[in-house]
Amino acid sequence: MSRKITASLFISLDGVVEAPDQWHFPYFNDEMGAAVSAGMNSTEILLFGRRTYDSFAGAWPEREAAGGQEAGFAQQLGDMRKIVFSRRQLDLPWRNSEQASGDVAEVAAALKSEPGGDISLSGSVSVVRQLLAAGLLDELHLLVHPVAVRKGMRLFDEGEPSIPLKLLRSEAFATGVLNLVYGPDTAPPTGGYEEAVATLGE
Repeated sequence: MSRKITASLFISLDGVVEAPDQWHFPYFNDEMGAAVSAGMNSTEILLFGRRTYDSFAGAWPEREAAGGQEAGFAQQLGDMRKIVFSRRQLDLPWRNSEQASGDVAEVAAALKSEPGGDISLSGSVSVVRQLLAAGLLDELHLLVHPVAVRKGMRLFDEGEPSIPLKLLRSEAFATGVLNLVYGPDTAPPTGGYEEAVATLGE
């Protein structure tokens, strides 16, 4: 059985995934915390784009060293193997970090074929897009916040072809956040206007 690749993103109602630190925290509660930490239980490898890696590496080692409430989760992240994608040579100070030698699809496909624990991403939108386009992402976890941010980068950019997905699981939190889990849809629905109209009389 091959490894599973899972991506998790905070996303607004209008599809924005940029700078969640500016709109996400009012909606954080125990339900969301449990959902985020549960996704790491089977993870062995973390994939990052450079910006997300810099954000994580600038925060979690300090939280681990501080020994506070988040220290256990911070240590868990630090102990995982971390692979970073970038076109330029990077200095990677966080332990167990390495720069990918190859493009996203190539490296991800090779990792999936190896035995071991699962592979996860948090943020890293450019990497998520490439995995979706290559058909390598097994699960896309979207924590949909009930706010229209109205500015910033959105998850899905302009492009062809379309990417059909199917809903695997869903859950509504007390804050109004929806925890939606999608997977690839290998047999998406078909039909057009006539078929839609025909269903109205059924």
